[in-house]
Amino acid sequence: MCSLETYKIDLKGLKETETTFEFDLCDDFFKTLEGSQLEHGTLHVSVSIRKMTGFFEILFHTQGTVTVSCDRCLDDMDQPIEADNKLIVKLGDTYNEDDDTVTIDENEGILDMSWFIYEFTMLAIPIKHVHAPGKCNSAMTQKLKELSGAVRSSEEEAGPVDPRWSALSKLNIKD
Repeated sequence: MCSLETYKIDLKGLKETETTFEFDLCDDFFKTLEGSQLEHGTLHVSVSIRKMTGFFEILFHTQGTVTVSCDRCLDDMDQPIEADNKLIVKLGDTYNEDDDTVTIDENEGILDMSWFIYEFTMLAIPIKHVHAPGKCNSAMTQKLKELSGAVRSSEEEAGPVDPRWSALSKLNIKD
């Protein structure tokens, strides 16, 4: 199992210059994170931290693939991920998150980057994930075509269709 301690950075211990961390994430990372919707993936995350006056600027570059379900056939598919994200961290009295700014306890000074890496990865996944043409599960695609035909025939038996909706009947699921 993966230890999330690796992703905890002591910001107060950093020098004034830029500091870079490299993380290679695999399935264990996603399984270790509580509440993770992803289970499989291989990602490389490069984190660059610049200590500024009064705050830290953290740049994340994420590249790799995660496994998601195809919206059409429900089979697993590899989704390429490439994202650049920025996070501003300040030291303060209590922990607080506002948009792209995070305030952590000044006495502790430790930032756990594991959840931020996960969230940035989730945001990089497109809303629609579908296999490339011809790569969907052929049995599922055939079943969808059969069922969409059954829906049309039952609609025809029900009577005339409102013309505003008739344009939808021209849509076909293509592989």
